[in-house]
Amino acid sequence: MMESHAFENKNIAVFGLGKSGMATAERLTTGKAHVFVWDDNQGRRDLALSKGLVIKDLISDSWTATDALILSPGVPLTHPAPHPVVGMALKAGAKIVGDIEVFLKEKKAGKIIGVTGTNGKSTTSALIDHLLTSAGKSAALGGNIGTPVMDLPQLPEEGAYVLELSSYQLDLTPSWKADIAILLNITPDHLDRHGDMAGYAAVKCRIFQHQSETGIAIVDADDSICAAITSELKRHSKAKIVPISVNHPVEAGVYVIDGLLSDQSLDDQSWTLDISDIASLRGRHNWQNAAAAVAAASHLGLTPDEIENGLRTFGGLAHRMENVGSLDHVTFVNDSKATNAEAAEKALTSFNDIFWIAGGRQKAGGIEQLAPHFDRVREAFLIGEASESFANQLEGKVNYTICKDLEEATKAAALAAKKLSSGAIVLLSPAAASFDQFDSFEARGDAFRNFVTDLLVGDK
Repeated sequence: MMESHAFENKNIAVFGLGKSGMATAERLTTGKAHVFVWDDNQGRRDLALSKGLVIKDLISDSWTATDALILSPGVPLTHPAPHPVVGMALKAGAKIVGDIEVFLKEKKAGKIIGVTGTNGKSTTSALIDHLLTSAGKSAALGGNIGTPVMDLPQLPEEGAYVLELSSYQLDLTPSWKADIAILLNITPDHLDRHGDMAGYAAVKCRIFQHQSETGIAIVDADDSICAAITSELKRHSKAKIVPISVNHPVEAGVYVIDGLLSDQSLDDQSWTLDISDIASLRGRHNWQNAAAAVAAASHLGLTPDEIENGLRTFGGLAHRMENVGSLDHVTFVNDSKATNAEAAEKALTSFNDIFWIAGGRQKAGGIEQLAPHFDRVREAFLIGEASESFANQLEGKVNYTICKDLEEATKAAALAAKKLSSGAIVLLSPAAASFDQFDSFEARGDAFRNFVTDLLVGDK
């Protein structure tokens, strides 16, 4: 893990003691910074105290001279209004940054690959890491995907850090500079935190900031906002621009048309590969993820054979169109990460003969935008707070059953799917948040996986 020395003898406040905040506070303390921490959660404060960290109420107490505030990315920096701790930091003359900024000051070697976008960044980041490690390269995966950056190891010069970055993290990293920067897409999200789409897009665009002529900028060519960003990059950036697409061929880029991947991103190398049969990369959204990952891997020196091997051995991520088992002709797919209609659409367009488990805490718009894909659904099994609303939106279009909970829905969907002669899919793709019945989408997906396991074991 990182050792922190850049802030030695400096006064550093850390607000928010989740995984990344706690790791940063510990590394800073080890590096002899004067660290004081706070979290609104008493349990996290108790844990910090047990680790020897100094607790200080950063909202109510007065601040002494402070060099920096390390702010949790979940805490509002500007919109809808700055959190009170932000005002306290500004009054104390402290710089406000996140853990990625600390990481950049501590890493000694290795390239940085940054991945952002509204959707797909976790899969793309994990796929790049897998391509590198399966080819025997030194790599470390972290950031928004799970492992705090301050818990990553120091890599050698030829190593590569693959960092998934949210808009919140980019907003807190003024010195961000990537060797390879990837922007997958931009669709409306987190607008309460960035004011409007223009503010959100401006923060996402920071993934390309400070790149030099040796930098690589990989950008979605299918998204209108990303296309506008590309035009700006062509005018102002020194980096090499590599477009990616799943709609049409792109010059000097990587594209996937009907499952056929074509890498034209290097002058001295072009090659194609059919990825339509790779289950973990099923669907156009995963083809985009693959295009971005291949572009990065090619510019990191991987051969086509190494890339193909990595693509074919990639297992995918949990809760993202995850195949959790099969019973006779019925396949069970866990897509619990699909917490809104836009995310669920990707799963619905990837399968036919779907027995769809949907519902939870409804988000704006419900499932109305999914109507063009209802013909792929044999029957829907509805759960949670959204059940009645989803039922109204499905009325007259898709047969549905309202279930008391996920366990009942899983059993009912499996029973109905078994009546088909072949190719049935029991799909958990809720198009809603989990918080009415579960603590997280992960907990919901884990429960579904356990229910499926019980069905598979019980059938033996």
